[in-house]
Amino acid sequence: MDIVKYETKGVCSSLIEVKIENNIIKDLHFVGGCNGNLQGISTLCKGMDVNDVIKKLKGIRCGNKQTSCPDQLANCLYEYLKECAKKVVH
Repeated sequence: MDIVKYETKGVCSSLIEVKIENNIIKDLHFVGGCNGNLQGISTLCKGMDVNDVIKKLKGIRCGNKQTSCPDQLANCLYEYLKECAKKVVH
């Protein structure tokens, strides 16, 4: 199981922690941010494939911000996939 920690940028939450096994999100936790909404996102994403979560959440904005906590999660998972690809190549 991989444990990913991602420092967010431009949103109320400060950190995303994700446990991933075989490309499936096993656990997800946001530090800070809108507690109820982020618990909901976390619950909905558990059991989902990383690629599906990226497709659904990438580009979501919060108010006038250029990003959102869901968008930051998509960025986190995208970075995770890039790191996995580097490991395969090397």
